[in-house]
Amino acid sequence: MTTFRSKLFMRAPRIATLLTLSLSLSLSLTAGAAQAAKPPPYTYSVVGDPDKAPALGAAPSPAFVLMGGGPDVDEAFRWMIRQAGIKPGTGGRLVVIRATGDGAYNPYIYYSNAASSTASSAIEDGWVGGASLGLSSVETLVIPNTKAANDPFVNTVVGRANAVWIAGGDQSDYIKYWKGQALDKTLAALTKNNVPVGGTSAGLAVLGQFDYAALKGTVTSEEAIANPYNKYMTLDPAPLAVSGGFIAPPALANTITDSHLDARDRMGRLVSFVSRLVAPYPGAGSQVYGCSGGLLANSAARGIGVSVESALLVNWDAGAGHYTGRRVTNNPAPASEAAIYFVNVSQGPTQCASGKQLAVGASAVQIRKLADSVSTINMSDWSGFPIYRSVGIVGGVVSPNPY
Repeated sequence: MTTFRSKLFMRAPRIATLLTLSLSLSLSLTAGAAQAAKPPPYTYSVVGDPDKAPALGAAPSPAFVLMGGGPDVDEAFRWMIRQAGIKPGTGGRLVVIRATGDGAYNPYIYYSNAASSTASSAIEDGWVGGASLGLSSVETLVIPNTKAANDPFVNTVVGRANAVWIAGGDQSDYIKYWKGQALDKTLAALTKNNVPVGGTSAGLAVLGQFDYAALKGTVTSEEAIANPYNKYMTLDPAPLAVSGGFIAPPALANTITDSHLDARDRMGRLVSFVSRLVAPYPGAGSQVYGCSGGLLANSAARGIGVSVESALLVNWDAGAGHYTGRRVTNNPAPASEAAIYFVNVSQGPTQCASGKQLAVGASAVQIRKLADSVSTINMSDWSGFPIYRSVGIVGGVVSPNPY
């Protein structure tokens, strides 16, 4: 074959040139077709009309939804839609972001029932009825890598959202793939403009100033107490810093969150998370309180644990001059108590070191419990809300029963 090609080129150099051009053009077209056929790094689905420009009658107010996982709380989505300034006839876009999964949220949030009705009179339990409240679309983006998080289309869709929902899954994906990317900046711009943001389970986990990142897998309460620096206790930012977190809204300053609290008995690990935030400080004699790497005063470090089938609605109360929190849960009644727990320490840990069991003095952990949908809590300092239990961590267990 080599001999034939050599002879052909010697006899007809112009033919050789044409063959070369033809081959180059063929390769170029093949590469172009392959590139055109290559799927985008994200997946996108929508219900409704995402191109309808909203005509909001009122500016949105700062609002966050902290949902504890399990069955979604319908009223929490309705509240977030209203907080966005969306009303019947205004239009508005709610965008769901996640790293895995599909667009199952779209019909649930948009329609009023399984028959795809958009009537307010037809809203059934298990459906949000967003279209009847004024939504023009619900869009879902599955953003599974940094390439997708930097994609212009992804950031255009998220950037024009009137409300954003972060689905459950694995919060390490959100930290690894979204934080520090263009999507991070897009979300920061939205929160700066008071666009409501909410999340459930893993989506809740990334809403505090500090996050349990789960970069090496999850951790149980027993593991967290046995060694608060074990390899599964990955916090963000790392090392801990007052800035550099992921979403870190001012409404949740000095706060780390956790989900599925009662169903998975996570009080022990939530207390461990809060303890890790406390900077070392001297006590009586040679006693040192706090944890190495901590940076907050013991009076400042806080944790919020949300149980399944419940959501904490956090919004700015202009009249009071602070953020307030209120619980909502499923109707009919949820399977569990669906309580929300607010945790702080009146005294830092007496032992908090790598490879050693965490110890917090008896009654040094203060727990407030929000178990109704009428009471509100001052999110700035939790003032006026009674302490439900005072517990400690002694001998590797939370005592007495914190629930």
